[in-house]
Amino acid sequence: MNYAALSAAIQAYTENTETDFVANIPVFVTQSEQRIYNSVQFPSIRKNMTGVVSTTSTYLSAPDDYLASYSLAVIDADGNYEYLLNKDVNFIRQAYPKATDTGLPKYYALFGPTVNSSTITDELTFILGPKPDANYTVELHYYYYPESITVAADGRTWLGDNFDSVLLYGSLVEAYTYMKGETDMMALYNQKFMEALALAKRLGDGMERQDAYRSGQYRQAVT
Repeated sequence: MNYAALSAAIQAYTENTETDFVANIPVFVTQSEQRIYNSVQFPSIRKNMTGVVSTTSTYLSAPDDYLASYSLAVIDADGNYEYLLNKDVNFIRQAYPKATDTGLPKYYALFGPTVNSSTITDELTFILGPKPDANYTVELHYYYYPESITVAADGRTWLGDNFDSVLLYGSLVEAYTYMKGETDMMALYNQKFMEALALAKRLGDGMERQDAYRSGQYRQAVT
């Protein structure tokens, strides 16, 4: 389902084509996407990037679209990956209290917003422990919000193409909330959304994380 079809379906289901309502459809859809992406860990909401840490700092800037970490690895001169353990800032400060505590980083923590010339920015940073004793390449896998279907150049996204039911009913819940619709219809749309979300979780948090060789084939009890 592309965005044009989704917008048309929302208007048809709600029987509402008022100008203000139609103008707010992108809001309904993006709010729904946010709920879905925070409920199901689809592989499509992960990306990776590489960067460099140096001997001059214990900090590493997070990407602008960073939401949460999946993994962080340091790559040594021989190309070996050392995956860092996620800890609290106070653990790293206690374990490596001196600037002279250097080595191949073993731990990292989400430190907080970046400060540039006393100005706090929206960009987050990581603190590493210990401080790097050389320049290392790092590879960060992290969660982010994919481009919304409302602004995609071709009006298509992975979610719209592969699980449009959860996107449709999630958008309808937001749309009917805006309309201050009847309680029974709101309950129906929310029920349909939760049913679709459960199926989406079965895919994103279940089927996409296993295979028949490792986990065995799914078996349903016969009565």
